[in-house]
Formats: sequence, C-alpha cells, structure tokens
Amino acid sequence: MDHLSGLDATFLYIETPETPMHVGGLNICELPAGYTGDFYEDVKKHIASRLHLASVFQRKLLNMPFELANPVWVHDDTLDLEYHVRSTVLPKPGSRAQLDKLVGRLHSSLLDRSRPLWELYVIEGLKSPPGAPKGSRHVAFYSKVHHAALDGAGGAALAEAILDLGPVPREIAPPPRRLKNKTQTSDQPTLGELTRAGIKNTGAQYAKIAKMLPALAGTALQLLRPAKDKLGETTSRKTGNAWFGPKTPINVSVTNQRLFAGLSIPLSEIKAIAKGHEATLNDVVLAICSGALRNYLATHGGVPAEPLLAAVPVSLREAGNTELNNQVSMMRISLASTVADPLERLLAVRKGSKASKALTGSVKSVLPTDFPSLGAPWLISGLAALFGRSRLANRMPPLANVAISNVPGPKMPLYLAGAKLLTYYPVSIAVHSMALNITVQSYAGALDFGLTACRKAVPDLPDMADLILAAHHELLRLTPQAALPAPVAVPAKAVKKKAAAPATPRAARPRQAATA
Repeated sequence: MDHLSGLDATFLYIETPETPMHVGGLNICELPAGYTGDFYEDVKKHIASRLHLASVFQRKLLNMPFELANPVWVHDDTLDLEYHVRSTVLPKPGSRAQLDKLVGRLHSSLLDRSRPLWELYVIEGLKSPPGAPKGSRHVAFYSKVHHAALDGAGGAALAEAILDLGPVPREIAPPPRRLKNKTQTSDQPTLGELTRAGIKNTGAQYAKIAKMLPALAGTALQLLRPAKDKLGETTSRKTGNAWFGPKTPINVSVTNQRLFAGLSIPLSEIKAIAKGHEATLNDVVLAICSGALRNYLATHGGVPAEPLLAAVPVSLREAGNTELNNQVSMMRISLASTVADPLERLLAVRKGSKASKALTGSVKSVLPTDFPSLGAPWLISGLAALFGRSRLANRMPPLANVAISNVPGPKMPLYLAGAKLLTYYPVSIAVHSMALNITVQSYAGALDFGLTACRKAVPDLPDMADLILAAHHELLRLTPQAALPAPVAVPAKAVKKKAAAPATPRAARPRQAATA
C-alpha cells in the first residue's frame, strides 16, 4: 500500500478553494508543415499508450478511516481519458495575451480528488507569430498535476514519460499485466486493511522522527534566523535575512482567481551575466526578479525600506532519484531590493545567497519529508481554512514576499505526439501572504519564466513580465563585453526608460531573443 509522505499529504491539507495546490506547465507547440490531422485525438492516443510509464496517471487517493492518517494511492481501474485530456479553442485572433488569460482561468479551479490528480488541455486557435515556418500551425498544451503527487524534479521525470527527442514518437512496450492478490476481491483495500496499514505506517513514521529529534532540535528556528556569513556574524541588512519580510501590496490574502504571464530569455545571456560578475545562474535570476519587483513596487506604494525576501525551494533528492513525490525544502534569500544600483544589487544577492545556502546546507540532511500525521488532516486543514477566512495575511508580516524557483530542464528540443515544443513555461502556486510566484525553467537554450499570481492582488501581471525583461537588459548592459555571447546589442536608452516605470502590457509574448 503506497502511503503519502507527511510532506506530500501537507499539500492536500493546506489546499482551500482560494489556494489550489497544483502545479503545471504551458507549452507552445509547432505542428509540422502540412499537418492535417486532429492534434487533440493524436495527443489522447499518445497519452493512452504511455499511462503505465508514470504512476501519477493511473492512481487516485483513498482516505484513511476517520482521516486519522495520510491517504494512500490506489490504482484507478475506471480512468476516464476523455475527462483528463481535454480540448478547447481560443477566440479570434488567438493572441498570446488571450492564451495567458485562459491558462490563468484553467489554473484557478481545483482538481477532482475522486479521480487521478491531473488534467491536460490541447488549446487550438493560437495565432502563429511572425517568422514561423510557412505552412506550420501552432497549438498550446497546458498541464496541471497536484503538488501532492510530485515536485519540480518529479515533474521533469513525468515529462520524460510523455515527451520524445524527435518528431517520430519512440516505440513503447505495452503495460505489464497487473497481478491481483489472490485474497483480494478488488483493487480497493478493505476497511480493516486500511486501518492496519495506517497504524503500521504511523508507527514507522514516529520511530523515524524519534531518531531524528536530536538533530531536528532548533532546525526550524535556525532556518528563520537571519543568515550569517562565514565568520559567524549576521550579514548586513541588505544581504541578510530578517525574521520577516516587509509588507507590500503582493503580501495579502488571495482569491481563487489566477493570472498567468510567460516570457523567455536566452540562456546564453543569463550565463554571460553570471560569468561576468562571478555569480551563479540562480543569483542572476534572483537579481533580475529583484529589479523587476523594485520597479513594480515603486509605482504601487513605494519600495520598502527593508529588503524583500524570496522563498526559494531546495531539492532534497539524491542524484538519480526520479520518484514521483515531494523531496523539497525551502530557504529564504534576501533580494537586496533596497539597493538602487543593479550591479551592486546583484553582488548583494550573491552574498546573501551564499549565506542562505550555507545555512540550509548545514541542516539539509536532517530535514524530514515524512513525519507522523495522526490527526493532521483535521488540524492542518482547519488551520489553513481559518487563516484564509480571517484574512490574517492582510495584517501579518510575511515570512517571505515572493516565491522564486529555478528548475533545470532539458537542453534539447522535445516533441509531443509529433509536435515540437517551443516553450516550457512553468505555472505554479500563489498562496495567502505571497500572491506572486515566479518559476523559471531552462529549456533548449532559453530560460522560460512563468509568472502566476492572484488576479486581485496583481491585476497587471503582464507589466511585471515586461519589467523582468527590462531588468535583464539592464544587467546585460552592465556586463563586460568579453563575457557576452556574440552578437549581443543592448539598447541602453530603452533599458533605462523601461526600468523606470511599469511597461505597457504587450498583446503577445512569442518566444524570442530578449535583446534587440
């Protein structure tokens, strides 16, 4: 019997109608020139032939008696593929702005917990951008999977199951025959079996956590404390993590409506900035987001006197682990948003990031992903609902101001049912007190940014996407020419003008070079 870990189940317990806990992705696909088939039907057949390659496709949740312990995964013998793989059409003219709005709406609704926790959408009617190959046609592919089933690295493993390295799908062996236990009359465990399994699993969880208690003592407090440098001294206000982040317009209670925006930046340019300033790629991403948030907040109540804090996921997976579950923790990094100069801000982010990584690295080995759950469904769900209804997020200082995640992705182009994937935009989670999520994934020579936000808290999300692009241009302009990929021409005047105020929302966001 496959029990959810304590961390996996937590994503179920904290979910409310206002805070859906699923993650997803948006791919713009290019169909081959002269394609005359029905892409939706092709995708449906393609997925049907690969359901056995990833367990998330064919398993659903079964709650424990009286919900005294975490649910278990059981095989779904009645999977309705028509329900899980859907088709929709954009209204004319089928712009990128229309696509982003549709993805935001699709991402707002909860997944049905009585079924396997995933949905796929083929979105037709998308207008091809200028420069597209003659005779080609573009469609979009949006997916969402509950976070209880996988994390970012697990999502990459899921993608490997359904995507191919070329336009001709690889041959897939048929699923092995499922053998049923002779003593079972069905695949669904009985009440007695569930009760015994729940007691046994809970006992094992308590035994495991008891062994870790000495190492866990003080870990939570240590993670919340301001980071310290190598000498053991608390870092400066602009680079060190405070106990809480400053209050901003994006740190409020959220509604159940989401907005989405995506943009792409050449990976070579991000790497050039990192190389030119002896920073990591993740440092550059954080600095770009910091510059965009600073300019956004300048016209939305002012830049706070204290630096913004970013909640950054940290993978706890061992090398080669591709299990479809959650093995992740979180660290907080100062965005040095109080620093006006972009280059000084990047250096401050780099210093703060090193301190936070050192702190997280010291406790990473003892952070548990499985822990006892006796009564957790009632307790955690009740607290999550109370926190949302009381709107405490509007009054309390946030533990972090924004979630920023960087997920390594495939370096080569991938294909879905013969169509080439042009983009790999992540679509993630906005929660109370943190109404904006910026998730980044590298794919085929680009860094694809996916911005997910509460529609009420960040109604002008496309402006934020433009400001991210402007912040990137600004750092690129300040990078030594020797480090830049050739040729790169950065419009200095345009960058300065665009970074000073929110940009006018663009009607379309095709994948393209970030520089002129």
